[in-house]
Amino acid sequence: MNSRTELAPAVASILEAARERPGGDGVVDVDARSLPDALARAEADGRVPVIAEVKPTSPTADGTRDDDPVELAEAMVDGGAAAISVLTEPSHFGGSPESLTRIREAVDVPVLRKDFVLEEEQMDVVEADLLLLIVRFVDDLEGLIAAARERGFQPLVEVHDRAELETALEAGAEIIGVNNRDLARLEVDLETFESVSPHAPDDVTLIAESGVSTPADVRRMRGAGADALLIGSAIMDHASGDSDVTENTRRLVRAEDGAER
Repeated sequence: MNSRTELAPAVASILEAARERPGGDGVVDVDARSLPDALARAEADGRVPVIAEVKPTSPTADGTRDDDPVELAEAMVDGGAAAISVLTEPSHFGGSPESLTRIREAVDVPVLRKDFVLEEEQMDVVEADLLLLIVRFVDDLEGLIAAARERGFQPLVEVHDRAELETALEAGAEIIGVNNRDLARLEVDLETFESVSPHAPDDVTLIAESGVSTPADVRRMRGAGADALLIGSAIMDHASGDSDVTENTRRLVRAEDGAER
């Protein structure tokens, strides 16, 4: 694992749990739905390409949502989400592979498995269209990207700074997420994406992750070069526990149509 920076205790705990989780019983074989195609369809339809995240809770959330994950995902798609992200980490985020399977069967958009995959065998837990790989947490990024592609996954490679971007590019990443959340203090700063994005090649699909809460945030990240935005908390709205997920998604998806400032 790359340890250029210290990790917040919550992140260290997540990683420790991830190291203990086993892989699957056999190698998965995925017939993936294309994320770039889904993002292009959203653009053609006048929608901001949003990857909406089903996240029951998290170490940074203000509460928990106990809604059925499938109903949440369907509500997000109804609101215009181009793709769905599903937390499968059970200990800190309340997720499960079973929820991802049910969601992928219920929706017709690409589904990202959001988890902390550290070893190749941990990919073989559940079929998904995309698989998250976090540069800072893995030792053999190039090998994991290749292993993911061999299974049919589209790897989404997450970075936090320019150095990690270079690592991702050297390893062959084609879909890159820039996480605005600092892993040492868990603070969010949208300038993180703005500082990294100018150095990404035009042929990379670039996703802004974390900290996007308002239509103004959406427009800011899009202006900085985001091809898509991964949004969880602002859509789930853990604090209220029962807000309209469809409407929460729609107001962000429609952030560029001038309806809301």
